[in-house]
Amino acid sequence: MMAETKRKADLKVIILGDYNVGKTSFICRYIDGTFQTKEPTIGAAFFLKQWGPYNVAVWDTAGDERYTGLSNFYCRNAGAAILAFDMTSVSSFESLWARFIPLLDSALENCIKVVVGMKMDLLDNGMSREITVEEATRFSREINSHIDISKLPKDPYFETSSLKGSYVTEVFEYIFNHCLPLTEAQKKQADSTGIVDLSKSPATTKSGKKCC
Repeated sequence: MMAETKRKADLKVIILGDYNVGKTSFICRYIDGTFQTKEPTIGAAFFLKQWGPYNVAVWDTAGDERYTGLSNFYCRNAGAAILAFDMTSVSSFESLWARFIPLLDSALENCIKVVVGMKMDLLDNGMSREITVEEATRFSREINSHIDISKLPKDPYFETSSLKGSYVTEVFEYIFNHCLPLTEAQKKQADSTGIVDLSKSPATTKSGKKCC
């Protein structure tokens, strides 16, 4: 892992949110294509992905308040942030503004912030929604006032289920298409599964951006 982290990635993506909202299961669903329940993240976990010719670093941070200082460190130079909350927990949504948005002061100036409602499957099973689509969408617009949202394909808000795999890949593709645009030929070659071992692959950095 140490050898891999010496490579500069084209994009750094950070995922933030309260303890137990499902951040690690969300990333595992995207990386491995499976649903996994994991022990709480301590500090941060680091994953590598390849998107066409680009290398992407994905950082999963701990949601426990005692690790807030570490999360601030891991946000440094992030080009994109996923702000995750449990749609059945209003407190997890309120924490995004109170605890996690301030951490992104150390991210890149043009960092896109995508708000993601987790555990959509719980709503399908009869649990009550505590945050409306309108509230979450409005919040996603407010925190991206530095970006021309009219140029995005949709508002930076998604509702997902890691258990069922619903709209998980779409979140990452939304981010990558904004931060690392591909030609049509590159899109056909883009790998949407698996982790890339950058320590064994040839240098593929073609972007002038250094996001992490």
